[in-house]
Amino acid sequence: MARLCPALFLLVYGLIRGNEEGWGSALIISCFAASALLLVLFVIAERSAADPLLDLSLFRKPAFTGATIVGFALSASIFSMFLYITLFFQNVLGFSPFEAGLRSLPVTGPILFVSPLSGRLTARVPVRLLLGTGLAFVTVGLLLMGNLSDSSGWTALLPGQILAGIGIGLATPGLASTAVGVVRPQLSGMASGANNTARQLGLATGIAGLGSIFQSKIESTLTPLVAGTSASSPVHELSRAVASGGTGRALHAVPPADRDNVVHAAHHAFVTGFNTIALVSVAVAAVGSVAGYALVRSRDFVAGGGPAAAPPEPARA
Repeated sequence: MARLCPALFLLVYGLIRGNEEGWGSALIISCFAASALLLVLFVIAERSAADPLLDLSLFRKPAFTGATIVGFALSASIFSMFLYITLFFQNVLGFSPFEAGLRSLPVTGPILFVSPLSGRLTARVPVRLLLGTGLAFVTVGLLLMGNLSDSSGWTALLPGQILAGIGIGLATPGLASTAVGVVRPQLSGMASGANNTARQLGLATGIAGLGSIFQSKIESTLTPLVAGTSASSPVHELSRAVASGGTGRALHAVPPADRDNVVHAAHHAFVTGFNTIALVSVAVAAVGSVAGYALVRSRDFVAGGGPAAAPPEPARA
């Protein structure tokens, strides 16, 4: 933990501060280099430890590796996008937190209905189908969400929200059962913890990484749109405000004569940035879908320890 936690902290910090400090700055390069070094030291220490925090031999089973990738991809894609969907509802469309919450029900509703069904199916169908198909639904849902225009209302996200909710419901129950089902019972706690850590890491790096891309895209879109106005000088601060939901406060500093133009420019920049990070999330979710289909194999499950567990193969002479 003394190596892993600082390594992950430096990684996320570098992603968050990259736009502010410059991706080629000494601080950001040092953060990434130190993070990589600490991760290497963590791996070396775990390989030589008599009682490791994380037994790296777990990753020799493709099914465990596949479940880890699926968990990371699910969090780094759709769960990370929830923040930016909420910003769209509240700061672009002007909904209150309660109204924005109601418009998130198309995601949460399918999860409530599909998850119990998926949990029952883990005993009847290969779990890789649930994981891979779940991430495929999420991939298509994000693809549909990343097609906003300046005139889009909240219903433009509705089809994608429904598909993403179905995908989350299909994939989530099988993640936990797969992580513990492919290892010996005495390692089930470690395996479950590793899978949960991968999901939390996916959320942290997903929000940070998408946020960096989001702000950078907003700034590059805003710069030519506000050229010649009073907002052209502090465009970096304006883009940061648009990306973080502080557009209203930033606009108070804009003279009334330029305010309408800047409002339209900020709206367009937000939509452009949202579409960009949605497509990035599509790629992440697609990788998770492929990993679920390709790596999670029934024969990797310990006998009696997981869904669709295959009988042990006969010994060969």
